[in-house]
Amino acid sequence: MIALSELLKYTVPALIVLATAYYLLKMFLDKESEKTQLQMRLDVQKISLPVRMQAYERLVLLLERIEPSGLLVRNNMPGMSASQFQSALVQAVRSEFDHNLSQQLYVSAKAWELVRNAREETIKRINTAAMKLNTEATSADLASMILLDDMDATQSAVKNALDLLKSEARLNFF
Repeated sequence: MIALSELLKYTVPALIVLATAYYLLKMFLDKESEKTQLQMRLDVQKISLPVRMQAYERLVLLLERIEPSGLLVRNNMPGMSASQFQSALVQAVRSEFDHNLSQQLYVSAKAWELVRNAREETIKRINTAAMKLNTEATSADLASMILLDDMDATQSAVKNALDLLKSEARLNFF
């Protein structure tokens, strides 16, 4: 009996010290792990933030480039027929869009959907305007028809996409 009490006299305090040391060490290691994870997240954000901002910039540029007024000026060549001009415009819109496909990784699904809708609407407007013209029409006739249709439109898909991209960029980066 005396041996048991002697044994308990030494083991109970040792177990208490061991449990306390284990608890303190575990708390310390958990805090260090949290700090490491936070630092890793900050490092990733430091790298990804400029890339995401660049994606918004590139998509705004894409939308500005497929806006009919600028698109017509950049792609019009003297002597083109309306059908040649139509093909050149549609190709320019598709090329601009294809060049920026990877930007969808960095923007919201809704923003990307609006960018795609803007591309489709722009192509549809070009094709609709071309169908209204006769076969002998010139590129100037097509450009006039597209601009008239553009002025009649109350809100274009390009403008909607631009507005959303700008508001998302402000929300995410400023």
